[in-house]
Amino acid sequence: MLLQLTISNFAIVSFLELDLRSGMTSITGETGAGKSIAIDALALALGERGDADSVRPGAEKADISARFRIDKLPIVQAWLSEQELDEQGECILRRTLSREGRSRGYINGTPVPLAQLKALGALLINIHGQHAHHALQKSDYQRLLLDAYAGHQQLINKTSQFYQQWRQLSNERKQLKDEQAQWQAQRQLLEYQVAELDELSLDDEEYPQLDAEHKRLANGAELLNDCQLALNILADNEEVNALQQLRHGLKVVSELCQMDQRLSPVLEMLEGSMIQLEEGHSELHRYLDRLELDPERLYEVESRISKVMELARKHQVQPDALYAFHQDLTRQLSTIDESNHRLDELEEEVAQAQRQFLQAAERLSQSRQRYAQSLNKQITASLHQLSMERGRFEIMVTSDTKAGYSPLGIDKVDFLVSTNPGQPLSPLAKVASGGELSRISLAIQVITARKVATPTLIFDEVDVGVSGPTAAIVGKLLRKLGESTQVLVITHLPQVAGHGHHHYFVSKNSDKNDTQTQMQELSEENRLQELARLLGGNAITANTLANARDLLVS
Repeated sequence: MLLQLTISNFAIVSFLELDLRSGMTSITGETGAGKSIAIDALALALGERGDADSVRPGAEKADISARFRIDKLPIVQAWLSEQELDEQGECILRRTLSREGRSRGYINGTPVPLAQLKALGALLINIHGQHAHHALQKSDYQRLLLDAYAGHQQLINKTSQFYQQWRQLSNERKQLKDEQAQWQAQRQLLEYQVAELDELSLDDEEYPQLDAEHKRLANGAELLNDCQLALNILADNEEVNALQQLRHGLKVVSELCQMDQRLSPVLEMLEGSMIQLEEGHSELHRYLDRLELDPERLYEVESRISKVMELARKHQVQPDALYAFHQDLTRQLSTIDESNHRLDELEEEVAQAQRQFLQAAERLSQSRQRYAQSLNKQITASLHQLSMERGRFEIMVTSDTKAGYSPLGIDKVDFLVSTNPGQPLSPLAKVASGGELSRISLAIQVITARKVATPTLIFDEVDVGVSGPTAAIVGKLLRKLGESTQVLVITHLPQVAGHGHHHYFVSKNSDKNDTQTQMQELSEENRLQELARLLGGNAITANTLANARDLLVS
């Protein structure tokens, strides 16, 4: 419930603080006094869009705060807890708007995005504007009202969930089919290329090994001659060789060490070189013993390399990259084969998701049909009370799977009305009389509001086009609604205002330099004066006061 609304420097309001209570509160005032300014300011606190023009001239920023009692609102408490925002039985929504157009929102003192203000505001207040009958003429809004009245949000959530699954799987199937159409054109070429490379059967490390072996085999004679030459130089030449010379040098240095021990490190190095030379000579001998000229193997290696080079040129890759290229083509072909299998799976998954969606949508349709029947009776009865004794109201829920699916199911909702005997039911949008449309709109809003769980309802001049005895009925309906929830009613009709449990008067004061709007709660005597003014204008007489007393419901 809205406990307090504080407005600073908004439009023509310098400062305004309203303390509100449960029940029905009537708000009246002279034309142009700004009866809707408080509601516009409240809408800003609830996250609606605002602009710098809303800031009072001469002020740096507008500041609006709304304080709510939420100790009996578990949904609101759960929302605040989920968002990790403090709540102590009350909740304060605040909005500031600077002259430069900068906007900030707060919940319980914590800065929040406007989207969060709006989400919480939707749980706290429902505003019915004077132009609501324009929205009521749209099928989507009619469906929204019916769903809000039915309260079957779980059915909607389930339907939306299955719709999203069906849509996601359908999109995946379409994308896969589009890709397959492209792949099929490549499949024959891929199969040929993969088969050709499969026949080559090149291993990952084979080409570098072939290249190394080819160098060895192709240079076999040179390797043989040079190895023999190196052996002769090292040790095999009987006349002069490196090993013989090193031994002689080693002997000389050994004798020198007898005379000077400082040459010992040199001797050690020469001894190590002697060992290395002998081992190198032995290894080279062993290599030469194993070295054979193999023309047949050379031919085989050259043939193999030739095939690799030929396919590498054909596919425009380097020979050492041919193996990786082969693996990539194989993966592409495997992907096409797997996509065929995945497509078969998707066909079944899409069909299953579609069945689940249609089942959920059908349950939602049945719920809409059931609640539509209940709403038909109540709104028709309300129309009779609102001086449309022969009026009929009917909600047509049409299910059409061929028209397309949506997260809200498969239904088209139409509000149909007949205002005169013999007149067929027609869409609400085709009702000719503005006054009739206003009354129908009011009946729908009041009745659907009873079922909506929002703790505060605001009706902003929804009684436009209503007068006389009908206005009194409107007042009774709103007062009855106020017995179960907080209702704020901005009205120009005394028959409506007189039914309020409380009454605020809006006035505008102007001088040469300034204009201000103010609101004050009226005592019972002042309420009589205001109702009399609404009845007869500024000239208040004994008769208008008597009539006002008849209208005032205590």
